[in-house]
Amino acid sequence: MESKRRARPVFKQYSQGQVMLLPPSLDELIPVNHLVRTVNSTVESLDIAPLIDTYIGGGTSSYHPRMLVKVLVYAYLQKIYSSRKIAKALREDINFMWLSAMNQPDFRTINGFRSERLKEVIDKVFGSMLTFLVDNKYVKLEDYFVDGTKMQADSNKHKITWRKNVERYKAQTQEKIKKLLKHIEQVNEDEDKRYGDKDLEELGEGATVDSEKIKQEVERLNKILKESKPDKTDKEATLKHKEVERTVKQIQKKELPKLEKYENQQGILSGRNSFSKTDTDATAHRMKDETLLPSYNVLAGSEDQFILNYSIHQNPGDTGLFIEHMKKFIMSGFKPNNAMGDSAFGSEENSNFLEENDIENYLKYNTFHKEMTKGYQDNPFNKENFKYNKDTDAYECPQNKKLVYKEDKEVNSSNGYLTHSKIYECENCSQCTYAEKCKKGKCNRTVQRNDKLEFYKQKIRANLNSEKGIELRKRRSVDIEPVWADIKWNQGYRRFRLRGLKKVNIEIGLLAIAHNIKKMAEIKS
Repeated sequence: MESKRRARPVFKQYSQGQVMLLPPSLDELIPVNHLVRTVNSTVESLDIAPLIDTYIGGGTSSYHPRMLVKVLVYAYLQKIYSSRKIAKALREDINFMWLSAMNQPDFRTINGFRSERLKEVIDKVFGSMLTFLVDNKYVKLEDYFVDGTKMQADSNKHKITWRKNVERYKAQTQEKIKKLLKHIEQVNEDEDKRYGDKDLEELGEGATVDSEKIKQEVERLNKILKESKPDKTDKEATLKHKEVERTVKQIQKKELPKLEKYENQQGILSGRNSFSKTDTDATAHRMKDETLLPSYNVLAGSEDQFILNYSIHQNPGDTGLFIEHMKKFIMSGFKPNNAMGDSAFGSEENSNFLEENDIENYLKYNTFHKEMTKGYQDNPFNKENFKYNKDTDAYECPQNKKLVYKEDKEVNSSNGYLTHSKIYECENCSQCTYAEKCKKGKCNRTVQRNDKLEFYKQKIRANLNSEKGIELRKRRSVDIEPVWADIKWNQGYRRFRLRGLKKVNIEIGLLAIAHNIKKMAEIKS
């Protein structure tokens, strides 16, 4: 039997040199539900008037700022953060080409727009994004979940300047300058005050030596040295004159520059414990893995995983940053009904702020969870289980011993908020059989009472244990925490690319806009 002949393969037409009479529109090549379309329509709806106002009329034409914002937001959603890679995508990626309408700004233009043009207006652009979310019913501004995270700065982790070192080196330099001046003073006395009748007492023991005073003194001494040169035949006077010249030169060329450097470093520190030499706004923070890295503390607030507000801080502790963070949100023209945060935020100062601004307080205080445990509630030696008599203003311990008022205590927070507490001390714990369980050390047992804080704690406790409070406690872990997880892990953004407070604020603003647009796209799909 004759074998069946094999059919020839058939291929689709492939002709690279084929000329099209009507080239395809880029719009036809973008899927209807593609993320790039959501970016385009959303940014198109934003009010960017503050950004346009930064441009000066006349001169050569500029790339449209709305186009550049669209490109940056979409690039961040694609995990493209380098201006060179964004410029490359504008030449090679059809989604970027469609979004930019074939405009191809180079990496310098992109970087300049991001790091300079957006510097003063990014918060206003984000504010327009928030208005868009509210107007389109994506958020209701009812519940506000706040949380912070440490994000590494774009700086060398091995080049950190510490405050203690600056203070020590500055003190050593000041002391050395004082000794050199004292030596000049001694020569001056030996030479019958050849170098002036000023005794430098303002630079003596206990005086504050700063660079400005030393400059003035060096100028004075140099002038005297120039005008009062001794006779060359007087060898002893000539030698002493040269000795003074060497000493003044040592102060001027070596010690004074060091003192100026340490003063400048103290100015940069501005109360902080450290700063990075390659990004002086960054502070060394202890990360979750216990390493010390130059970083920024970033706070964000969310509702239904939409970012409503963000703020950048240099200090590591979240407690003292909450008010600044919330003030930024309120100044944007918005205010939530309820504020929910973990125990890092539950202080008297923050509770007072929420009360003044008519926001319901669901911020956990630091002992909330501990107080909920049976072991804590059943422990008779906890202060909360001591009886307090308001009439006598005294506590009574389980052994019926009185703890009477001893003294007042006042503490100022980093923001200048003053807290008032009373200290109560047991009259005599020496014969008590439960002393070891009740107190630490040899002194009598003491307890501290802050009436205002106790009032807030009682109110917060009731809120957190209410039906609404339990709901918010459950939602917190699936609202704000996934926001940071998405930015750090899904978007791979765990380190800033720009340097300085204002510039990292731009990056967080772009990340927040990009994150919200992605959430909108997920809801639509």
